[in-house]
Amino acid sequence: MKKTIVKNKKAFFDYEILEKFEAGIVLKGSEVVALRASRANLKDSFVRIIKGEIFLLNAHISHLSTTHSFYKHDEKGARKLLMHKKQIDRLFGKISTQGFTIVPLELYFNEKNKVKVLIALAKGKNLHDKRESLKKKQADLEARVAMKNHY
Repeated sequence: MKKTIVKNKKAFFDYEILEKFEAGIVLKGSEVVALRASRANLKDSFVRIIKGEIFLLNAHISHLSTTHSFYKHDEKGARKLLMHKKQIDRLFGKISTQGFTIVPLELYFNEKNKVKVLIALAKGKNLHDKRESLKKKQADLEARVAMKNHY
């Protein structure tokens, strides 16, 4: 059973999700404690492959007021993700040739209480695709309201 810390709702709106991957993440102790308090934001974050290693960039993990100044972490610093070399190479091939991108979807604690990142291979949506998803969302909402009022 996984315990979700934070989801990147904007990613589902801006991108068409093609394939999902789970990755470990290298964190400091103060970052893990902040994540246990759900002090994170993935809204403007993205994933880059740099020199054969994969990094989560621009993800915001806040400080806790109880954290000693010596142990404070960089709130928006680059955080290394842990994946198999073959997976990283496969992702790199897809983003370099086919114009896809990698976006983080979710941060969560797995069954072993380790922080994991759900990343996805995604393709950017055009404006008309975004409008289409808004229309679908509105129609679903109206259908649910009608069903609720009917019973």
